[in-house]
Amino acid sequence: MGAASAAMAGVPFLAGSTRKHQEYVGLKDFSGSFSANDKINIALVGAGDMGQGNLATALEHSGTKVVAACDLYESRLTRCKENWGDDIFTTNDYREILERDDVDAIINATADHWHKDITIDALNKNIPVYLEKPMVQRVEEGKAVIEAEKNSDAPLIVGSQRTSHILYEKAGELIKDGEIGELNFVEGYWDRFSAIGAWQYSIPPNADESNVDWQTFRKDLPDMAFDPKHFFRWRNYNEYGTGVAGDLFVHLFSGLHMMIDSKGPDSIMATGGLRHWHDGRNAEDVMLGLFNYPETETHPNFSLSLRVNFADGSGGGSLIRLVGNEGEIEIGWNSITLRKSSLSEEPGMTIRDFSDGTQEEYQKYYEEKYPEQRARVIEPNEFVYRSPDGYNDRYDHFGYFFESIREGKDVLQDGTFGLRASAPALLTNVAHRENRIVHWDPENMEIK
Repeated sequence: MGAASAAMAGVPFLAGSTRKHQEYVGLKDFSGSFSANDKINIALVGAGDMGQGNLATALEHSGTKVVAACDLYESRLTRCKENWGDDIFTTNDYREILERDDVDAIINATADHWHKDITIDALNKNIPVYLEKPMVQRVEEGKAVIEAEKNSDAPLIVGSQRTSHILYEKAGELIKDGEIGELNFVEGYWDRFSAIGAWQYSIPPNADESNVDWQTFRKDLPDMAFDPKHFFRWRNYNEYGTGVAGDLFVHLFSGLHMMIDSKGPDSIMATGGLRHWHDGRNAEDVMLGLFNYPETETHPNFSLSLRVNFADGSGGGSLIRLVGNEGEIEIGWNSITLRKSSLSEEPGMTIRDFSDGTQEEYQKYYEEKYPEQRARVIEPNEFVYRSPDGYNDRYDHFGYFFESIREGKDVLQDGTFGLRASAPALLTNVAHRENRIVHWDPENMEIK
């Protein structure tokens, strides 16, 4: 930051420019030399695309090694051996992973309906857990996870990596420094325009119950014949997933709550539906939520609007925008834009409907109350901060997880933070499907 600021000092603005660029470095160094005793042996539970991606990022950290993988589809376990060596242990029973002496931490990247049980079982054995978001499938499951975390010697971090993103940290600094005045409105969206983006994942033509553990996948749901769509595209079905709100709103809640130190909204309204992807799914492909945040010691009362659209013909994209009475902050994928505004000290006049005499009298009064002032220099009103090329917030998120394991440091996105971010996302579905306003107690994490 110091180097970037020094460089900026010698660069004059172009005539008429109102734009200022700055690269926000602020990178934390997680590198280091670790002894054999410091090495963290990782087991992956849920080896789908997200799980394998998480593991690959985790292994970018020095002092880490993968020793085991668990999945209910045989081919994914074969892929894990292709990626990380034939010597890793593989199984379709996560309990075998938890019984191993060489497992120091797990990545839980299973379907949402398995999050709670696997996480609690691991914490009960004092095994640290990196848990994919949302923390739980149903709000009422959250406190059991928090209780297990409290009684465990092992840390839990929920894997919504926005809370470790340097740009979200910077945005939080700008807000706390009063750069946009008093916050009054936030809006965010996460739209997509592709089949894969809408969860139409590839289904292997040879998949059947000989290579898929269908009964375990179904968990405690009623018996049902094997359906590869349900297994490989589980996010499309409310039996296993949490809909677009649970999957994507939770990122926006996590980042927002970190930036303004919030515990969440107290009321939730929603509308949405299945508009385009009529492929057998029962989860909505469009969802809009409205949320009221009460005044607290850390932020004023404000309103939040969130949206997901899986058939966004404009091309899709993601953005979160925080608006105050003196400016706004827009957070994109790799940049923040701060725009500052101020109301004129003069309110202006609306006197055309007055008589000539009254207009003349008011004009004189106005000029006395707001005398003409000397012209002032127009300062830059737009500032852009960028993350460095190649920056990966998930890498940082794993870095904080490993620091917690090695050094006992607290993590920001623990179970309590994770539930406070997940709950309003999950309750968006409740508000929409039950056609009612849901009242939520963010302090005690309870539906009112």
